[in-house]
Amino acid sequence: MAAIYSGIHLKLKSPQTPWDDKLKLARFAWISSQCLLPNKEQVLLDWCTHALTGWYNKKVEFSQNVLEGLWCYLDDLLHSRKLHSLLKQGKTVSLRLNMAQLLLERLQECSRVGAKSLVCAATILSVCQGILSSPVLSSVFITKYELMVDLLAKLCSMACCELQQPLLTEIIVTESDTCQDEAMSEPLQTPRANSKDTLDSPADQPELDTNKPASKPNENHSSNLFEVLLQVLSCYLAVQRQQANPNRVFTLVTNQLIQPLVLLRHLLTSGEFASSHTHLHLRQPLCKDIRVKIDSILQSALFPSEHLTSYKEELLPSKGETGKRGPGGAKGPLKPISAIIPKLSAQGYCEPPLHYSVKSNTLSLLFKFFLESYGNGRGENEEEQKMLCFYFLTRLIPALDLCLDGDSVSPAKAEQSVSESTGQTSSPDSLHSPESWTLALLSVESLLTQALSADIYNVAADRIRHNQVQLNFYRALGQMLFNQAQPSIPAWYRCLKVLLSLNHLILEPDLDQLLSSAWVNSECMEARVQRARQLMVCSLLQTYTKLRQIPRLFSELLSVICQPAVEELRPPLLSEAVSVSLGTCLLDTPPSQCIEICSSVLESIRTYILPDLVKEEKEAEKMDIDGGEDDKKSQLNVDQERQDASLKLFSLSQLLHAVLFSLKTLDNASPLPLVRQCQALMDEMHQVVKELLQVLPREKRIKKTPRKGKKKTDHKEPERVTLRWEQKTQEATLLLRYTWVELDTLFDIHCGKYISPDSDQEAAVCETGEEAISNAPLQTRIESLLSGDILPAHLYPSPSCSPMSCLLLKLLTLQQMKRVMLDCNLPCESSTTALLNRTAHFISADLKLEETPGGEQVWDGQISSVNSSSYVVAHWHLIASNLPLIAPYLSGEDMGCIASFLVGSLPSEQSDGGMDCPPSCLTSSLISSQLLQSLILPELPSLMSAIVCSLAQRIYGVLLVAHAPKVCATLPKIQEDGSDASPSSAKLVEKETIVEDILASSKTGDVFVSLTDTQTKELVNLIQILTQLNPDAMNSEDLAPVFLLLFMMLTSASCRSDDRPDSEADAVFQAKLLRILTPLVESRNLKSVLSVIHAGSLLQASVSSLLWHSNRGRYRATNSPDWMDLIKAVQDFIRALVQLIIFRNSSVQLNLNQFIAFLTSKEKPSGHNVALSSAAVSGKPDPGASISSDHLELASLSSFVQEMTSNLGRSKLMDQTLTQMVTKVNATLGPAVESVIRPQTDGEAAVQPAVVLDQDFVVEVVTVMLHCELSSLSVEEQNQQGGTTLTLSHMTLYQSLCQQILRELTSDLRPMESLVSDLHFLSLFYKAAEMTRGDKELDELFAQILQNVQGLLKAPWLSPKDVCELEPAVQELLRHLVGKSTAAQLKLLLLMIREGLNSGELRAGNYREVLPSVTITKLLFCCQLPEPCYKALWHIAPEIISAMVFLVRASGLDNSLTLSFTVPTVTSMTSLLRQGEGLFTNPHHVVVVLGALQSVPLDHLSPPVYQSAFLAVHEALFAIIQCHTQVLSNAAPSFLNVFYRLVASIMQEGRQRGVSDTGSDCDVYHKCSRLTQRMFSHIAATAESFTTLSVFMVAQYVTELQKVTLRPDVKQHLTEGIYQILDLCMEQDIKFLMAGLQMGVREVFNELYGSYTHYHKAERQGEEKYTV
Repeated sequence: MAAIYSGIHLKLKSPQTPWDDKLKLARFAWISSQCLLPNKEQVLLDWCTHALTGWYNKKVEFSQNVLEGLWCYLDDLLHSRKLHSLLKQGKTVSLRLNMAQLLLERLQECSRVGAKSLVCAATILSVCQGILSSPVLSSVFITKYELMVDLLAKLCSMACCELQQPLLTEIIVTESDTCQDEAMSEPLQTPRANSKDTLDSPADQPELDTNKPASKPNENHSSNLFEVLLQVLSCYLAVQRQQANPNRVFTLVTNQLIQPLVLLRHLLTSGEFASSHTHLHLRQPLCKDIRVKIDSILQSALFPSEHLTSYKEELLPSKGETGKRGPGGAKGPLKPISAIIPKLSAQGYCEPPLHYSVKSNTLSLLFKFFLESYGNGRGENEEEQKMLCFYFLTRLIPALDLCLDGDSVSPAKAEQSVSESTGQTSSPDSLHSPESWTLALLSVESLLTQALSADIYNVAADRIRHNQVQLNFYRALGQMLFNQAQPSIPAWYRCLKVLLSLNHLILEPDLDQLLSSAWVNSECMEARVQRARQLMVCSLLQTYTKLRQIPRLFSELLSVICQPAVEELRPPLLSEAVSVSLGTCLLDTPPSQCIEICSSVLESIRTYILPDLVKEEKEAEKMDIDGGEDDKKSQLNVDQERQDASLKLFSLSQLLHAVLFSLKTLDNASPLPLVRQCQALMDEMHQVVKELLQVLPREKRIKKTPRKGKKKTDHKEPERVTLRWEQKTQEATLLLRYTWVELDTLFDIHCGKYISPDSDQEAAVCETGEEAISNAPLQTRIESLLSGDILPAHLYPSPSCSPMSCLLLKLLTLQQMKRVMLDCNLPCESSTTALLNRTAHFISADLKLEETPGGEQVWDGQISSVNSSSYVVAHWHLIASNLPLIAPYLSGEDMGCIASFLVGSLPSEQSDGGMDCPPSCLTSSLISSQLLQSLILPELPSLMSAIVCSLAQRIYGVLLVAHAPKVCATLPKIQEDGSDASPSSAKLVEKETIVEDILASSKTGDVFVSLTDTQTKELVNLIQILTQLNPDAMNSEDLAPVFLLLFMMLTSASCRSDDRPDSEADAVFQAKLLRILTPLVESRNLKSVLSVIHAGSLLQASVSSLLWHSNRGRYRATNSPDWMDLIKAVQDFIRALVQLIIFRNSSVQLNLNQFIAFLTSKEKPSGHNVALSSAAVSGKPDPGASISSDHLELASLSSFVQEMTSNLGRSKLMDQTLTQMVTKVNATLGPAVESVIRPQTDGEAAVQPAVVLDQDFVVEVVTVMLHCELSSLSVEEQNQQGGTTLTLSHMTLYQSLCQQILRELTSDLRPMESLVSDLHFLSLFYKAAEMTRGDKELDELFAQILQNVQGLLKAPWLSPKDVCELEPAVQELLRHLVGKSTAAQLKLLLLMIREGLNSGELRAGNYREVLPSVTITKLLFCCQLPEPCYKALWHIAPEIISAMVFLVRASGLDNSLTLSFTVPTVTSMTSLLRQGEGLFTNPHHVVVVLGALQSVPLDHLSPPVYQSAFLAVHEALFAIIQCHTQVLSNAAPSFLNVFYRLVASIMQEGRQRGVSDTGSDCDVYHKCSRLTQRMFSHIAATAESFTTLSVFMVAQYVTELQKVTLRPDVKQHLTEGIYQILDLCMEQDIKFLMAGLQMGVREVFNELYGSYTHYHKAERQGEEKYTV
């Protein structure tokens, strides 16, 4: 058979064989094992490549289909597994050398835009991928470096074309009206999947039909293109690094590669082409890998270490030169910069819109590479290499087309000149648009930031040795930035900020321009620009603060502010961020400099502002006298100049206010010269304020009567401008005066050496026309403020017209009020008190809540930003922050207004409450919420009373307008004539009337109020406000009406929902009412309520009304969370009332018996009776009413009896009373429970379906019954002298429930609350059984409970977290079981534990069979046992520990058992060690635990599991070092081995991981590192056991530290811990470590020991110095 196929080689060479048959034969020859050819693989490869070369060289001819088939055949050969396996075996297979050139030519065809390739591009790429994937085959490229360069250039061009397809398509469409998709390059196609297997299996043979052209799916090839590109980049990088001639590499890269590489990198990086990435399905990791390879290629090719000399020769000035270097200075043959920059500036390698952005980004990238390659010099070369980096920077910035010499040329012109000089036309990307300026400034910012980070500018060296060449360059750059200012671009501010950080002297000559362009006169208000501007200004302030030259900065700032300008166009001088930064800086500034700044501001006001205002006033008066029609325009100009001057005045006043409020106040420790300076400043400021008050006209200037025929409206515009400047001047004056008064008050309070200026002069300025009260100047000043005489009548402010002046006037009045109150004599006078009352009223007046359509009003806290929209917030903030001061002097009406505003401004549950506003801003709701939660409010009883009254009125007002099905005395019917029923006008009726309606409603079940959804929400909001108030702070008279109204709503109100008739609105609303009524009952001031209604009546009315609601079907879903919440609220309310009755000890028996009589009577609303009656009437029973009524009744009875039982033991008389009542209630409660859980008869089932209450609730009720009976029997047993037999009245019920619980305990998945309730009942039942059963029955019950608990803990649906939640209940049950256990019972328990602690079950995979014994063992050793049992238990404790050690070692082999079994077992051992302190006689029993801890897994765990395992091991070690210190003397090495595992694991897990170093998982490692530090401290405290081993602990630590880089937070704790171990090391230990550690580890230790000596040791020695 082999002979048949032996002639295939001849047929392939024969010209007579058709090419289609040759292709079929070649495919068959490759896949067939029967075809015998010598060196078959090489023969077939040579034949295919020879055929392809011949066709392209036009030596052979065949069809297009054959050509494509040959390429596909070659692709399949190169990717086949057979070929790769042969190459791995070492067989020699090679390609023809001309194959590389052939592929390059085909790639060139594919990369041409508009050309159409004869072969699918995806096939060509796949062939390249196959060749490069094998080192043997790739030799056709890598043996010649130029071929690799050409291959990379071709692939980069293809990739760039693909990424620019959207851009190219857009350009073509705009240039032509017709679609020319055919002219675009043919889209490449994705290679076939699993191409390696194509020729490896004969099954593919039917697909080898060459009659059809080889077709591939017409899909996007981009992912394959970029994968091949990454492969080529990796291969090229390896070849480039092997080149011995760096000059050759540099030349080829700059000539052929730099342009396509930087273009490709820009296209992959820029967000502008993100849509292309999505369209081409490019993965981000792939793009990142390509960018990294490109960066490596450029950096290693353009900046190798061998070219350092060439760069120095080209960049550094020759000897004797101190400045710039001309282009012909380099003597070497290679001028790298002259080769690189022209390539980047050249046109044609990318589309014109991209050229400048590619160049600007690349220049920054090249500077980064240059710094990394040459900027890290050390020693003598460090300064030279930093200067080299600087000179490289000086060549890059001009390449951005920015001219720095002489008059700055615009970047557009510079680029145009460069283009013309090179013979090219100017490209359309010249810098005419702001976007181009943005690119230029972004690049400059990046370059300067890198220079700053690399620290290439040494100011001293530049001045001393380099003739300030760097300073001059940066100054030229700064001059360019100012001459070509771009204040609308954020990068412009950032460039200035970096220049300022480099050296403040760079911008110092142009400081006035900087302040003008970048601060005072910056008009752009865009958010990004504002942030950049504020950061620059803050940096400027911080810089001059550090230089102690802040007065110099403010001197320039004042001159800029006072320059002529249109002030209205200027932005606010002090934004919030700038104000905060200014305050911080001034705190670090000497007080004398702050005073100098303030004096400069005052001098500027007097020099530049006041003269202009006075002069203009005189000119205005002259024009009024002269008259004339031509004076109108002059008058308008004068007023406009006044307006500008007033705005400048306000800016200076604002600045002075900020500086003075940041000044440290004077005190008695202040030096006298400083006090005198402040005194002089205050005098000067006082005089300025006086002069400004004189500038303001005292009355409106009377205009001359218009001439005949003159329209009256001609004067409206001048009047409006006049009023504006007067208002602004008034605001500035009031701001200055308020600042002066507050500072004067502070200085006067805190500094005895300070003397306030004469107040009489200030009072005289007011010119009120009234006689001054000479003996009370403070009172006179307040009178002038209150009467408004201090200001002109036509300028008196109002919140709508001049809100800032209005606020400042109130602030000024408040300060004067403080001065009056500080005077010891004045407050004693009645006239002074009246004046203070008027002052407080003036401050709080005009407080009105306004609804704004745009949302809640916001204020940033700055006085200068107060306007008509933010005035209310500012005013409310003023009142709220000064309430303790003004509250005593406010009238009841004023306090009511404040309370009404507070309640009205509070956010509702549906609103966000101002949470969306910026963090530093204020809203009315935020201020009100904080005031409501503050500790100040309970200290203001008048305000608290007003708030409660306001809430009561609002609640009553809502009830008045609600629908009233029946008329009651509390809510009189509203007449149809439109009587006012608003909440503000609602007046409460007498308390007795409300009580009468409450009692009437509870007896009949009548509903007096029917609430809509809107009314219900409003009431819920008011109730929510009430819950935030402290009930103990309410007085009795205010508490009573609110309580009674709320209680009336509970008994007499109903919620009706139009949308959901069967909703649980009633249950939700009543639960909220009970939640607020409960704390009111618990308050101290309920006596006024109890004076009109007894507590027993309250109990009866509440339960009765709820039963009426239930019977009428208002509670539908009795298993819903809302219903259960109502049940819990009812129980809490009943407990609170019962507790109140018992604690008050007032008519206890009367009140409680009243409620018992109601609960046990047949006249109360009964769900069963109502269900029967409704069935009789309508023929349809209402089972829901019966179930909810039974639920309510049982809940009321159980909570009532439980609270009475909890109060037993107070006194014998009280115990006797309560015991009798408990017996009565239990007598009723037992049958009620039995009726719920007993099987129904046929007659009852017809009326009431077999729907029972929730079993969890029934168990809780029966548990309460059992607990009450046991408590009562205990009290009776103590009181009885004889040995009377005590019996339980409902033992049958308890027994049946116990059996039911034991049957269902392990049956199915159940909630944790249900299981806990069951275990609590079993605990009490066993306690009852001990009193009533014999030993045999008790032993049976003991065994039965143990078996069921063990079965529960084995349940597969219990998670480790669930087991932890059940442990307290199981612990309580075990405590009752073993508290009085016999030897037989203990033996049974220990046998169960021994059978459970079986490692065989664990090895078989049944860890749940073992886990219950582990849990029970831990809990058992924490219980108190009888003395014989206690000794027996601890006698076998070592055996139990040994068994657990085996379990830990076995489970440690399986990481999946770590959280579920290993950690609980280690925790159990730890519990035994703690409980066994002093009981283990043999240290070996403790040492074996250390051996088990070595087996606990700590590697390859998720963070939660790792934390649990780490904590378990740590706690075990802590138990040993705390409770068994005597063992450590011999077991210290074993202890440290376990601890070393913890240290090594946290160092591995806590290492730096890049992006994943934040989040909740990292908090786990942070907590574990803190535990490690704690253990280090415990080891150091037990020094006697570890002194000799401390040196080895340090050695282990630094050895691990040398392997990893720790996260800072983890490293901080570990370092603090190891410092304490170093404290134990002696000097010879340190020498031993330095001599014995390996080289790399020794360096880590030296760094650690250095920081220990510098920080920790010095601090410890300082503490020891003062230690006795």
